[in-house]
Amino acid sequence: MTRPVASTGVADPRTVFDYPPAQREDVVELRHGQHISDPYRWLEDPDATSTQDWSRAQDELTRARLDALPGRRWLADRLSALLSAGSVGTPLWRAGRRFATRREPGQEHAVLYVTEPGDSADGTGTGTGTGTERVLMDPSALDPTGRTTLDAWTPDLEGRRLAYQLSRGGDEQSVLYVLDVSTGELVQPPIDRCRYSSVAWLPGGAEFIYVRMVAADEVPDGEQAFHRRVWRHRIGADPDTDELIDGPGLYVDHTYYGAKISRDGRWLLVSGSVGTARRTSLWITELSEPGTTELNDPGSTELGDPDSTPALTPVLTQADDVRANAWVERDGRLYLHTTDRAERWRLAVADPREPGREHWRELVAEDLDAVLKGVRWLQPAGTTDPAEGVLVLAKARHAVAELAMYRASDGAPLGEVPLPGTGSLTGWRAADRDTPARYGQLWIGWTDLLTPTELHRFDLRTGQTVLERPAPGRVDVPASRTEQREFRSADGTTVRMFVISPAGAGAGADRARPTLLTGYGGFGQTRAPAYRSSALAWVAAGGVYALVSLRGGGEEGEGWHRAGMREHKQNGFDDLHAAADALVAAGTTSYDQLAIQGGSNGGLLVGAALTQRPHAYRAVVCSAPLLDMVRYEQFALGRTWNHEYGTADDPTELAWLLSYSPYHHVRPGTEYPAVLFTVFDSDTRVDPAHARKMCAALQYGTSGDPTSRPILLRRETDVGHGARSVSRTLALGVDQIAFLAAHTGLVLP
Repeated sequence: MTRPVASTGVADPRTVFDYPPAQREDVVELRHGQHISDPYRWLEDPDATSTQDWSRAQDELTRARLDALPGRRWLADRLSALLSAGSVGTPLWRAGRRFATRREPGQEHAVLYVTEPGDSADGTGTGTGTGTERVLMDPSALDPTGRTTLDAWTPDLEGRRLAYQLSRGGDEQSVLYVLDVSTGELVQPPIDRCRYSSVAWLPGGAEFIYVRMVAADEVPDGEQAFHRRVWRHRIGADPDTDELIDGPGLYVDHTYYGAKISRDGRWLLVSGSVGTARRTSLWITELSEPGTTELNDPGSTELGDPDSTPALTPVLTQADDVRANAWVERDGRLYLHTTDRAERWRLAVADPREPGREHWRELVAEDLDAVLKGVRWLQPAGTTDPAEGVLVLAKARHAVAELAMYRASDGAPLGEVPLPGTGSLTGWRAADRDTPARYGQLWIGWTDLLTPTELHRFDLRTGQTVLERPAPGRVDVPASRTEQREFRSADGTTVRMFVISPAGAGAGADRARPTLLTGYGGFGQTRAPAYRSSALAWVAAGGVYALVSLRGGGEEGEGWHRAGMREHKQNGFDDLHAAADALVAAGTTSYDQLAIQGGSNGGLLVGAALTQRPHAYRAVVCSAPLLDMVRYEQFALGRTWNHEYGTADDPTELAWLLSYSPYHHVRPGTEYPAVLFTVFDSDTRVDPAHARKMCAALQYGTSGDPTSRPILLRRETDVGHGARSVSRTLALGVDQIAFLAAHTGLVLP
């Protein structure tokens, strides 16, 4: 179909192009009495010749269009400069050794460093003491292509060994390695199938508890990603001889597991969550009697008694319908950070020998205006008695971070930890039991909308928080104005959003500006105010950036999450629409200057938004999205998300999904916004088939001029849903922002 020529200022007005042909097949599925059309089902098969030909044609079209956009050189330079801030991680202490990540300017990935004991009192690794900082794990040194990522790392309790997980090409199929911290040498062969595996070390560093996926040949075809087991492993032993940890009701398909061991090695806790259901199953067992725990010899490779781990005792089941993070602290009590009778979470304690809910005793009550995010133990300097311990609780008040202190013995409030401003935590940690020289100090990873990640240190004796290490690279952040605005959603609910405007701009302050609106709104995840290079590049060019705290997220607690999931999913979309209306009403922008962007569940968000209100948004970037909500369970990890969205196998829940499924709401003859889909062929969470099908449907259905409202698909290989190298981040950011700028009137210098 030949498209009409139109002069837009975006591309040469004489340019006329056709979208790659995509056959519409007469595929209709009957589900629960409903006939559901699926004309592009053939695009689900990535290996089919027809799919590959179509994808290559889309690649050529998209690359030609994106490369021709104005301002790309300036944008690449600006983004590169903002990314050169690097990052600094929050240190983890083990018996005097300090482990921390840092990404310097010019590095593709963060590097893991270790600092030996004896360093200067400020703990920065740059003092005149005997301690030295050295590289422990550098993904780029292992793989100069940047395709290898460090997914997780956990030193043993003595700081002598490090378990770490690597994956390649973005597939997130982690392989577990163990090295000697002193020599950097591997101490055993790697263990595969450790995706999303926690590692809990036993004292002595000779054994750990970990999670491993069941071998592919032991599960039905297509089920390889959904069966996991918890194992006890001895260093150097064949993983096939590992001891299986078991307990009543422990192993359920589609369950993710975590493991924790108390510092004295006495208590093991195993948690489980079926898919992404926000409910916790919890088990506990006593590994040894008090006073009898012996340190294992890290040099031994002999397996212990295969029946040495007692069976687990259930504490919580999925039927309890609560969430809980549980651990046994150095005072010997079981701590429970939980939503039990507290949508914004509370802190309870119990005797680990009587762990049932009927024995839980509230230590810190729910704050009705802030969400309790986590807890850290802080031992005051000069003391070793756990009875004098202080608990540092991280809270988020309307997504803004706070740190509050409480006496561990009785939960009495002890005051606030000063923080640098209105922002969020990237981590907060205190010294472990075996680093008494650092008692009373708390390390705080910090960021806000204009500040790249930096490290602060709080001292309990002085009550002061000081900057210990700024971001590694110096950056020129654009002069900006930040604020948190409130507005009403369709049902009257108060919703908030963070807004960054060029200095001097604001609500009604000057003129309507091109505005980039984004959010997530799913799985109870919080989008906190944090440094984002793409946002600041947009503002540096004169635009406004807005981040919305949508229902479905965790910004206001578990009730906020539940208000935007399953049959209530539309609330999150309504919140985004209301945010757009509020920005226009305030004079910040106009509908013809408004862009939306989202990825993963946020891709579903903007996909639904553009089909529900196509004339309210001028341009859309939809990244790694879910879009066919009738068949999402058929792809990748989709079936683990049906607690969040509902299942098409149930007639009632199918109706929920069909009410907003973007792919099924494309209406031929509608003028849709300019849309750029960005997908990653190695994505093992969200299948690129969603975007392929939606792209074909929109290219067929839109009545918009392709020179001013194009529908494009940008595809990458050897990269997945999660972590990526800086150069890949830069290239993606240039394409996305240049696309949005060109179609909202934002003139890039």
